[in-house]
Amino acid sequence: MTVSQNHPDLVKAASRPDLGILLERLQSLHNPTVGISVSSVGTAVSGTRRYELPRIHISGPEAGHDQIRLGLFAGLHGDEPAGCVALVQFATAVSANLGWMTGYDLMIYPVINPFGYECGTRQNHEGLDLNREFWRGSLAREVQAIEQELRTAKFDGILTLHSDDTCEGLYGYAHGRTLEESLLKPALQAAARYLPLDGRAMIDGFAAREGLIHECFQHVLSAPPDQRPRPFDLIFETPAHAPFDLQVSAAVAALEEIISIYPGFISYAQDL
Repeated sequence: MTVSQNHPDLVKAASRPDLGILLERLQSLHNPTVGISVSSVGTAVSGTRRYELPRIHISGPEAGHDQIRLGLFAGLHGDEPAGCVALVQFATAVSANLGWMTGYDLMIYPVINPFGYECGTRQNHEGLDLNREFWRGSLAREVQAIEQELRTAKFDGILTLHSDDTCEGLYGYAHGRTLEESLLKPALQAAARYLPLDGRAMIDGFAAREGLIHECFQHVLSAPPDQRPRPFDLIFETPAHAPFDLQVSAAVAALEEIISIYPGFISYAQDL
């Protein structure tokens, strides 16, 4: 039984909600006494407008292993709001069922490009594609803030949500690693309850098979280049022209599947 099955959608996802409404929903989750805190990790300024970069920290009950620290990211491209809503929906549901997060420590960054989200643009207020700016000395304040989070947290896993207006269905980037592929395949299958997979042999300019891509663009959001061991790193894409609510449901289903199965990989590795 998944979190979303137990708790209906609390963020009405028929269309892209206003940025203010989305941020209000985030603030309503703040409850440090049960291990949920909402804060800002940085700001972006456009003229007289100041945008906060929100973070939700959810610390689940302890388990028989070190807490698994995951970073969940969305909204790098402001015209891809489904991932933003999916992360807020996911966090809202989890906050009502923290037991499901046993053994996990989650950092959720639902709106990395708030200017782009508010204006419906891919780029930030400086005209930059933030997902081509990582680990190259970028001056973009959003990128600098997230890079600092990545350095400090040293995540065990990174999951980034996107939408693609050129694809025919769901797909994801596995970065050529066996662990990523083993996690992404069942995540795509879980999400396929809502939207079909993109079965093309070429997606977004890369060779693909059953919705899996093993290469990726340069300078996308990822762990620090010198982090060892490397965390698992997945990018999940929904078709941007699909119904908005189905994109959100598909992304939440993928997240739930990955979080459900990943502890099994740790147990298996410990038995080797």
